[in-house]
Amino acid sequence: MATEVTAAQPTPPQLTAAQLLDTHRPTLDQALEAIRTRAYWSPHPEHPKAYGESAAPDGLAAFEALRGRRFALDQPGTDDWAGEEVSPYGPELGITYPHPDVDVLLPAMRAAIPAWRDAGPETRAAVCLEILARISARTHEFAQAVMHTSGQAFMMAFQAGGPHAQDRGLEAVAYAYAEQVRTPGQAPWSKPQGKRDPLELTKSFTAVPRGVALLIGCNTFPTWNGYPGLFASLATGNPVLVKPHPRAVLPLALTVRVAREVLTEAGFPADLVCLAVDKPGEGLAKTLAVRPEVRIIDYTGSTAFGDWLETHARQAQVYTEKAGVNTVVIDSTDDYKGMLSNLAFSLSLYSGQMCTTPQNLLIPRDGITTDAGPKSYDEVVSDLAGAVSGLLGDDVRANALLGAIVNPQVKERIDAAAGLGEVALASREVANPEFPEATVRTPVIVKLDGAKPDAEAAYLSECFGPVSFAVAVDSAAGAVELLRRTVRDKGAMTVGAYTTDPEVERLVEDACLEECAQLSLNLTGGVYVNQTAAFSDFHGSGGNPAANAALCDGAFVANRFRTVEVRRPA
Repeated sequence: MATEVTAAQPTPPQLTAAQLLDTHRPTLDQALEAIRTRAYWSPHPEHPKAYGESAAPDGLAAFEALRGRRFALDQPGTDDWAGEEVSPYGPELGITYPHPDVDVLLPAMRAAIPAWRDAGPETRAAVCLEILARISARTHEFAQAVMHTSGQAFMMAFQAGGPHAQDRGLEAVAYAYAEQVRTPGQAPWSKPQGKRDPLELTKSFTAVPRGVALLIGCNTFPTWNGYPGLFASLATGNPVLVKPHPRAVLPLALTVRVAREVLTEAGFPADLVCLAVDKPGEGLAKTLAVRPEVRIIDYTGSTAFGDWLETHARQAQVYTEKAGVNTVVIDSTDDYKGMLSNLAFSLSLYSGQMCTTPQNLLIPRDGITTDAGPKSYDEVVSDLAGAVSGLLGDDVRANALLGAIVNPQVKERIDAAAGLGEVALASREVANPEFPEATVRTPVIVKLDGAKPDAEAAYLSECFGPVSFAVAVDSAAGAVELLRRTVRDKGAMTVGAYTTDPEVERLVEDACLEECAQLSLNLTGGVYVNQTAAFSDFHGSGGNPAANAALCDGAFVANRFRTVEVRRPA
């Protein structure tokens, strides 16, 4: 016989809705203005020193204090403890986390919905912003957690895993709030009836959550990719069950702990945000994904599992970011040195372990025109290889840019690349004196002939990691056609192009508009094709096979709730 589950009674609020709104309404208003204008804005400092002189050692000490312990969360249904994280830099974290009995946990989460739904969009947004503010105050601790689960170098872990991730979460809250308040909470209705009295009603409209949202985290960017879905679902009234990648639990576990603390202090059930960590080989994500209580799923990862979710989790609204083949068309440039420098950085950052890193560089076999004179295909490839080598020639700088290889499969792809074609730039091992066990590798560039059918198997498959293909094509027009086919068939998170020819620029832009891919043209300075800014840039488009959603737009949040109307006689 089923037992009725009720939400655990929250303690009296220490943070009232009025206090939260007074504190965070100005930030919400600025975020709403930023998504309207698409101008640069961020409330989260990018520089580590902005957090105070003691923030760095305090953050490191807080991270170290977590190691080798149980990560306790007072959530229902804990039947065991699980955890197997090993830092890509070498040491085992030794942290274990609650393993859930989903038959207990999911009903408890559903029971928490009414109070959160009735709080309304503004209060929910303010609570979400308080969660983000507390995470921001602990950015150094989160940076250590991201670094030692993803393999990102510290500065990238600090920025991408900290302020940039927090910006994306805030952006999702702003979009969620805007969509919910598009419809008024109440409206009088009067229909004239000629000589008779008018028909009059009072109508109320309530944003109603879909149900439990499941966030399936990724290994490489646990917070950056996780926060948009988490905060979009929470801000629209849905409880969120966070299921991290087994190798990157800690950043999201810390997030869950902060969220539960804030919810409790604000007088809401803490079970609105819970953690689900699986045991080795358990496959808990598949079990959770098809549960009837789960009505929203956010997923970043492999195409195979993303396709499985879209096919089998029929009861849920599924948002996926999967694999793509990112392409750069190189036709001509008026800043050859700047182009090479920009591309070298893009190929090297985080060892190419980004869903936005360029993979295929399409170069006419007859060469390109530049401000430094004509350059043959071989010269372009050789000069790019030289730019990468120069950028990473110093091991200290190389470690700061490359980070560590996140898993053995990436290393296998690097080693296998040499067998795919002529190697223009061989990958080398870089020693990391601080973390001798880390695997650090520079990028490999392989030359391929785009006219040869046997080369397609290489360049038309995603090769995740620091592996790029310099593909010789017959012409700029041929490059655009290959770009179009690649995006249509394989998807792309990013597209880049270098050209001084207006007609080629038009062809590339038309291809990206028609195949729905985000395009960066002629980047030669400090902005790179594999980086996007919250509130201004869209990450993915939702219009090609690489992802069915964009971070962040109205479509990413609007279907996480429905509007229920109640009509009464006036």
